[in-house]
Amino acid sequence: MDRNEVYLKHQRNRKAVSLVKKIAILGAGYFQEPLIIKAKEMGLQVHCFSWLKDAVCKNLADKFYPISITEKEKILMICKDNNIDGIISIASDIAMTTVSYVAQNLNLISNTQEATSISRNKGLTRQYLEKNGLNTPNYWLGTDFTLFDNTIDYPLIVKPSDSSGSRGITKVFGKEGLSVAFDWAKSFSLNKKVIIESYIEGDEVSVETLSYKGNHQVIVVTDKVTTGSPHFVELEHHQPSNLSSNILKSIEIETINALKSIGITNGSSHIEAKINSNGEVFIIEIGSRMGGDFIGSHLVENSTGVDYLKQTIDIAIDNFDSFPKVTKKAFTGIYFISNETKHLYKYFNDDYDFILEKNFFNKEFKNLKNSNDRSGYLIYNSYKKIDLNKSDE
Repeated sequence: MDRNEVYLKHQRNRKAVSLVKKIAILGAGYFQEPLIIKAKEMGLQVHCFSWLKDAVCKNLADKFYPISITEKEKILMICKDNNIDGIISIASDIAMTTVSYVAQNLNLISNTQEATSISRNKGLTRQYLEKNGLNTPNYWLGTDFTLFDNTIDYPLIVKPSDSSGSRGITKVFGKEGLSVAFDWAKSFSLNKKVIIESYIEGDEVSVETLSYKGNHQVIVVTDKVTTGSPHFVELEHHQPSNLSSNILKSIEIETINALKSIGITNGSSHIEAKINSNGEVFIIEIGSRMGGDFIGSHLVENSTGVDYLKQTIDIAIDNFDSFPKVTKKAFTGIYFISNETKHLYKYFNDDYDFILEKNFFNKEFKNLKNSNDRSGYLIYNSYKKIDLNKSDE
């Protein structure tokens, strides 16, 4: 091969490398693993940021940086130096602050820092929803329990204004215990603000959406089962929802209005809602990121056929063509193992055709106070909803 041929080959290789898009992914825990794998399958160069503890995905990335996902200035400089084409994270509210900061400074696709801040603050979310005429529980927000005026009817939900994963949540039935619940919630809050709100009796769901440049689509509604009072930790998620078509339509309308009200414009979002006995939809929380608990990364594609991870990545790198067609594909769901559900452990001992994935990582069965207390999970996929609590499937 002569010098000219060597030069031309080098130029072709340089061009090929330059055409490979680069994506920054914040976090390297097991929740980010499906995202990193999907990005690699799409031919993207993955730059991953996370502290080393529990960074199980660090060897999956093309480049790994042992930097906390909250170090937004450092991450910005690295992304700028590497000409990153998009930045993303899933199932992490904390990461989204850095995502929007880096994206806005590099003119990448994301939500604004203001919209992200609102979505991370339950008190601000309540204010914006209320301002735009959406149903919200009656609530009080503050840092000092002595200022609570007791004008909201019991039972009450007491929770931190900026936490997730069911941390610090308590249901209170009277004045007794309210002060303890307040202090418990405050201990989980970064801004030390606590929400006290009326408890909405009814069905509880979450909603997965896609947004691109201010347009929105509801992908699927998920039925939720929790431990109930006092801490309401998630035990099960099932798709598609078993609610009526009329209720699902109301959820879709309220969800899209909620996204618009707080300024969400791009990416995947996770909305939690409750439906009372009159069929009224109350938006409880809005996360400007894909849902955790394997909802976004596993369940959505199994039940709808929509490659939710790919769609979310395509939005981040501005390679999004159109909203996907959603078709009912199957029934899918996840069960979490804890002291409340230890009867499900028997499904770990044998193989079952409907179980797609199972993981048991803690032999100690705990009574759940938040999602970190869970001991394992199993994900199913079937032509029907699988109810492991009623019978052997």
